[in-house]
Amino acid sequence: MNKISPLFDKKFVEPFFKEKIAPFYPEFSTIKKIKIIAHKKGVWGKKHYHVVLEYKTSFVKKEDGKTKTISIFCAAHDSEPRKNVHTVLKYLWKNSFSEGELLVPKPLFYSAKFRGTFYQGLEGSHLYSYIRKKDKKMVEEIIPQAAAWFAKLHSLPIKKAKNFNQENSRIKTVVPGVKNTYEIIKDRYPKYLYIYKKAYGHFIKKEESFLKRKNCDISLVHGDAHPENVIKISKKKIGVIDFADLCLSDPARDLGTFLQQLDYMAMRKIADRKYVNKIKKLFLDSYFKNANIEYTEGLQERIQMYYNWTLLRTATYFLLRVPSEPKRALVLLKQIKRRLNIKK
Repeated sequence: MNKISPLFDKKFVEPFFKEKIAPFYPEFSTIKKIKIIAHKKGVWGKKHYHVVLEYKTSFVKKEDGKTKTISIFCAAHDSEPRKNVHTVLKYLWKNSFSEGELLVPKPLFYSAKFRGTFYQGLEGSHLYSYIRKKDKKMVEEIIPQAAAWFAKLHSLPIKKAKNFNQENSRIKTVVPGVKNTYEIIKDRYPKYLYIYKKAYGHFIKKEESFLKRKNCDISLVHGDAHPENVIKISKKKIGVIDFADLCLSDPARDLGTFLQQLDYMAMRKIADRKYVNKIKKLFLDSYFKNANIEYTEGLQERIQMYYNWTLLRTATYFLLRVPSEPKRALVLLKQIKRRLNIKK
């Protein structure tokens, strides 16, 4: 049996939650029932796993005996750090992301046994769900709020903030690392290796050039900014999830990454170039307004660089996922070649 298997078993989960989770909710007398939903169920052999589990937990109120259902999540991985997610959430809660209209999930605890972080999720629907439904009104309502959320994150003081994920701070070391990426592509898709080497050479040179400047603009960055991680909670409230990649880096990285993913997802589902350009501009305009900074030529160049890097990462995802989707990857690789003027 895999080490993570008990977290799929109600017979284990119910007493485990009564011991570990219930103390965080003193307004309730007990836990009545738990529904387990596996959003990510990667389990291999006896040792390896990568899971995101949701536990719809029905609590009984002390006050009147009525029940209230709260979604508790567990993000666990056998080898990649998840303790840092708990640390990140605690840090953000201490820095006003637990109040107001721009929110993050509530941290509960980290389990060393399961190498997993438990937290209370955000109740709502992600931005991509509205893109899929072609709900333009909601898309245009959420995007400025998302921009405000990222502006708030990037404005947090970093003097007392540690680098929560050192590897993720630089393009050349983001998991699996450039050297490992070359080896994987060489082994599985050798005909694309020249694209990867030229593209990564360009990205790393640009990033290192910026980060070596004396007064370069470094901040906390989310590291995985895309529409599925932006949660609409209510008319005025919005939240962002998935903090495994949060680190100290160039804030332009979140902007470039979000714009590329927004472009890619919206073009697939809405398929209106004029409209997609409009919402991308809406995001940038809202971000700069909230951040109170100017859209300089240098910043534009950095955003474009990270946009192109995210294109390559998305192509890599389609090449290496199971089952692979090389046709979708090739479309993106052709874009990269054109945008960076790569020739064999």
